[in-house]
Amino acid sequence: MWPFWWKGASGFSARSTAEEVTHGIDGTGLTAIVTGASSGIGEETTRVLALRGVHVVMAVRNTDSGNQVREKILRETHEAKIDVMKLDLCSMASIRSFASEYKSLDLPLNLLINNAGIMACPFTLSSDNIELQFATNHLGHFLLTNLLLDTMMKTAIESNREGRIVIVSSEGHRFAYGEGIRFDKINDEASYNTLQAYGQSKLSNILHATELARQFKEQDVNITANSLHPGSIMTNLLRYHSYINTIGNAVGKYVLKSIPQGAATTCYAALHPQAKGVSGQYLMDNNISNPNSQGKDTDLAKKLWEFSLSLTGKEES
Repeated sequence: MWPFWWKGASGFSARSTAEEVTHGIDGTGLTAIVTGASSGIGEETTRVLALRGVHVVMAVRNTDSGNQVREKILRETHEAKIDVMKLDLCSMASIRSFASEYKSLDLPLNLLINNAGIMACPFTLSSDNIELQFATNHLGHFLLTNLLLDTMMKTAIESNREGRIVIVSSEGHRFAYGEGIRFDKINDEASYNTLQAYGQSKLSNILHATELARQFKEQDVNITANSLHPGSIMTNLLRYHSYINTIGNAVGKYVLKSIPQGAATTCYAALHPQAKGVSGQYLMDNNISNPNSQGKDTDLAKKLWEFSLSLTGKEES
C-alpha cells in the first residue's frame, strides 16, 4: 500500500473515501447487486451507491440485518432506492434461488459487486461439502456471476452502457499456498491453514476477474471485470482471530483504513468515469496496482475456471 497521502494517476489516494471518489457522479438509472451488504465495506458501498442514485439490491444472508441497514440509509437519503434479498453464498441452492428470483423481477443489472467474504475461519465444509472459504469467497461468487451474466449482457446492450463486475479480493492473495490453488486438496483438513486458505480464495477472486475480462474481450461484450484490495480495515472478518482484533483495535487508527476509505476502491471501480474500459486489472487505493505472479497467470485462471465449473455444474447464463 502506498502512503495514505500519496495520490496515484487517478488523483486519489488510500486516504480517499467512497464519497470523495464518487463526488459529482450521477448513478441514476443504474442497478447494482452488492453481496455482503449488511455490514462493513458492503454496507458503506451500498450507502454511497444509493447516495449517487444507483438502485441497489442488497444480497445478504440475514435479511433482518439487511433491512435494518436499508432503513438506516433511507433515514439519511430519503430518495434512495434499495431492496433486500436473501443470498447465502455458501449454498449453491440459495445462489440459484437468488438468481432465479432476481430474474423474475425483470430488473436490469449494470453493476455486480462481489463483496461478501469470510476470513481465516477454522476448517469447515459448506452445505455443498466444499471448504468454506473457497466456497464462500470464490465459488459462490463464481456461480452467482455466471447465473446473472445473461441479465448483465442484456442490460449492457439495451442501455448502451458498460456493465461492470467488481470483485473484492485482498493483498492476502500473496499468502496463499505455495502452489496457489490446491485443486487436488481443496478439502484436505490435515494440511489446512486458515490464512493460506484465505489467500487461496482471494487469489481465486483475482483469477476470476482475469478470466472474465479475457472472455468479455474475446466475445466483444460491453462488460468489464476487475478485482481489488480494499485496504486493511478492522471489520468482523477478523472475528476468528481475537489476537489480531486486539492489536488492530489498539493501533488501527494509526495504520488501518476507516470503512469509508475501505469502500472507496469498490465505488471507484463501479462508478468512476476513469474506470471505463478498464478490465482484468487489480486495483488498490483507487488506482491500478499489481497482484503477484500467480495473480497474473492466465493459464492458472483458465484452469480455475474449468475447475469451478466442474464444482458448480456446467450451467452458465
